Amino acid sequence: MTMTRRAALTGSAAALASITAGLPGLAHAQSKQVVVGTWGGDYGELLRQNIDQPLMAPQGIEVLQDVANADPRKTKLLAERQARRGTYDIACLSDTDMHMISAQNAFDTLETGRLKRGGAILPALAKTYAVPHIYSALVLLYNPSKVTTPPTGFADMWDPKYRGRVGFSDILYSTNTFAAAMAGGGGFSDYEPAKKKLMEMRSLDGRIYPSNEALAAALKSEEVWMTPMWLARGFMWQKAGIPVKHVVPKEGAYAIVFEAAVPRNSRNKDNAYAYLDAMLDPKAQVAFADRMGYLPTVKDAQLPAEIARQISLSEAEQERLRAPDYDYLLKSHGEILDFWNKQFKA
Repeated sequence: MTMTRRAALTGSAAALASITAGLPGLAHAQSKQVVVGTWGGDYGELLRQNIDQPLMAPQGIEVLQDVANADPRKTKLLAERQARRGTYDIACLSDTDMHMISAQNAFDTLETGRLKRGGAILPALAKTYAVPHIYSALVLLYNPSKVTTPPTGFADMWDPKYRGRVGFSDILYSTNTFAAAMAGGGGFSDYEPAKKKLMEMRSLDGRIYPSNEALAAALKSEEVWMTPMWLARGFMWQKAGIPVKHVVPKEGAYAIVFEAAVPRNSRNKDNAYAYLDAMLDPKAQVAFADRMGYLPTVKDAQLPAEIARQISLSEAEQERLRAPDYDYLLKSHGEILDFWNKQFKA
């Protein structure tokens, strides 16, 4: 999708919000639309290919994607909390961000009677305020032709022999801070050691890229040899010919779940629940696994054996994973972002 098309869709969503706010009759006429706040790039395109077009269009529901990174979406959700009608019918966020916004009373409690596919959700991923769409594990990706001794943990990024060859995606600032904290002896509830480690990384000429796609290009050109990233992204990049392998860090890591929720002031809640059900469709879930390497969140999505082999974790690797400390991240988010922007990137 071109930037012009994205802008048009986003503009359409904004226009819809403006017009229907004061015209109830028009709001009713537009009720076969659903506005989805989402990321662009591969994620947005896969939503179009596997949900918007094959599953929503036959229901007569037009999907408008409001494309942005997570921070602008969170800001809009919080700014619109008191509004009678909000921009989004569906908001897509990572589990940590979703927890943060949910704590501010921005989302509905899911209505099980409206969510037809709710019973198929894996129990460990079920929540009262959001539907889990896809999930993966945080790993360390590396170029095996350049990093000839396979790394074992996040701390390997600070080896001076990799000066200038470690890269970070700017939009994953919290994840990168976690990796630095673990490398510095911190933990899931203690990111303080990250400050020293990130400043050390600056002195080692660590590179920052504006997006996951930009980081992928740097890995492909071999400008970068190592980065903390989701296993699913590594799988997708391998399929695209980017030379990476992965290791689940010995220090410990966590799984990430990308989720979707219905804002309390959604204009089209019936359509929103239809969209949530489509996100949980087994075929759509398998399509995301095949293209992006994210694991399904429902019991009845059967992965082909070869894909399962590449993106599943061994028992030993699973033991290194645990859930993020959502409350700690909620409390510390502002400090994490300020340090990343004002000191590490400065």
